[in-house]
Amino acid sequence: MIYGSVCSGIEAATAAWHSLGWRPAFFSEIEKNSRLVLKHHYPDVPLHGDFTTIKDGDYEPIRLLVGGTPCQDFSVAGLRKGIDGDRGNLSLQFVFLLKRLRPLWFLWENVPGVLSVNQGRAFSAFLGGVAECGYGFAYRVLDAQYFGLAQRRKRVFVVGYLGDWRRAAAVLFEQESLRWNTPPSRQAGETITPTIRSGAENGGRGHGARSGDSKDELIAPVAGTLGARTGRSIGAQDAASAHMVAHTLRGEGYDASEDGTGRGTPLVPDIALPLSTRADRGGSHRETEGNNLIPEVSPALKARDHKGPSSDGDGDGAPLIPTSKMGVRRLTPLECERLHGFPDNFTLIPTGKEKFLADGPRYKMIGNSMAVPVMSWLGERIQLIDGIT
Repeated sequence: MIYGSVCSGIEAATAAWHSLGWRPAFFSEIEKNSRLVLKHHYPDVPLHGDFTTIKDGDYEPIRLLVGGTPCQDFSVAGLRKGIDGDRGNLSLQFVFLLKRLRPLWFLWENVPGVLSVNQGRAFSAFLGGVAECGYGFAYRVLDAQYFGLAQRRKRVFVVGYLGDWRRAAAVLFEQESLRWNTPPSRQAGETITPTIRSGAENGGRGHGARSGDSKDELIAPVAGTLGARTGRSIGAQDAASAHMVAHTLRGEGYDASEDGTGRGTPLVPDIALPLSTRADRGGSHRETEGNNLIPEVSPALKARDHKGPSSDGDGDGAPLIPTSKMGVRRLTPLECERLHGFPDNFTLIPTGKEKFLADGPRYKMIGNSMAVPVMSWLGERIQLIDGIT
């Protein structure tokens, strides 16, 4: 399949679809560093600038148009201007490009905030424009953590097919997920649904709540999980200390947060030194209110020389010794690439003699990109449905 890509970024679509034998007819990107990455990895693919200037006949005909127009005007962390904002208005420009190029398929991606901004009118305007162009469509929120990646990254995907919404829906919704035929019960029951506690106590036999159960017993506690380091069960009170997956990764400073505001810091567990080790090395420490000494969070390892951290920041210290104390550190660009499914050091490209792209632009480009495994799944589904006559 020949496709065109707009708002290409670092091309998660091409990284995902190369194995399918698909070929890009053109990329379109205006950000300087992203263009450097595209030129480095795909020197033979035409690289356009502003996609709003693409006209029919500029490139070879395409069967699919893919793009994730800028999300800042739809994000809960932005000003929520919707299509009234300059960047949000590019979603309508995507519709105009569909009208000019008339591909059989399209795939559009954005943040979940697009569903609610301006009381949903912005998203409705986008879908209305798509329908006026003759496309049937379906949309679904997909989370990258369910596609093999260790980060929570929910995104809205809209798939469209010229003249038929059923093919678009067949891509996004597996037949098994639409079946509501739950196994029939052998006997009718009128008991209250069991709590986690009562179900566990009864060996999972599904006994309902008893009339003498207290209010606390009727409220199911948070189920514990095993600690990766010790194997002990972590209860609800310790749940905050158990990092299952990373926060959603953002391009604007690569912030992340649980509430979706994007004002947090992307963190991963780090190692804290025992007091005795830090004291022997002349490391610093601080005191609690009870004058009990506790270790500080250790600095991250130096990437440039692979030396351990030291108190003065010169990187000449010894490697850290794992302990039960856990601290936090920022994700590295390599880790961020892996969290999106890109090959290692995909964005570490040469920019001059013995120079490579700095970490700052790498964080931004990766954070603005799509998740590669999600795009792989969508590509496979489109190829499957496209092959049905």
